[in-house]
Amino acid sequence: MNFTLFVTTIVTGLAFVGVVIVLANLIAPRSFNAQKDEAFECGIPTRGQTWMQFRVGYYLFAILFLMFDVETMFLFPWAVVMRSLGPVGLVSALFFIFILILGLAYAWRKGALRWQ
Repeated sequence: MNFTLFVTTIVTGLAFVGVVIVLANLIAPRSFNAQKDEAFECGIPTRGQTWMQFRVGYYLFAILFLMFDVETMFLFPWAVVMRSLGPVGLVSALFFIFILILGLAYAWRKGALRWQ
C-alpha cells in the first residue's frame, strides 16, 4: 500500500512537471533579435572579451559563506524551542556549534579564508 502511494506520488509529480514545461514552451511569447544574444552588464556595453575567468578564491569564499550562513540559520529553530528540549537540546546545539567551529578551523588551516 505504501509503495503504491509512493510510486503514484512520484509519477504524478513527474507528469505535472512535464505538462507544465510543455505548456510553457507552447504558450511562451518569443522574439528573436541580435540584441538578445549580447552580454548585459548593468546597461553598460561590455569592453573587451565578455567571457573571462575568475579566480577560484571568489567561488571558494562564496561557498564557505553560504555554508556557514545556512548552518547557523539552523540554530534559530533551536533557539525558539530550547526550553522545551531541555538539556538534550542544549547538548545537541553545542555539538552542532562544535562541528561548525571544526569546519571553520579546517578552512582557516587550509588557507581558504586568506584573501590574496
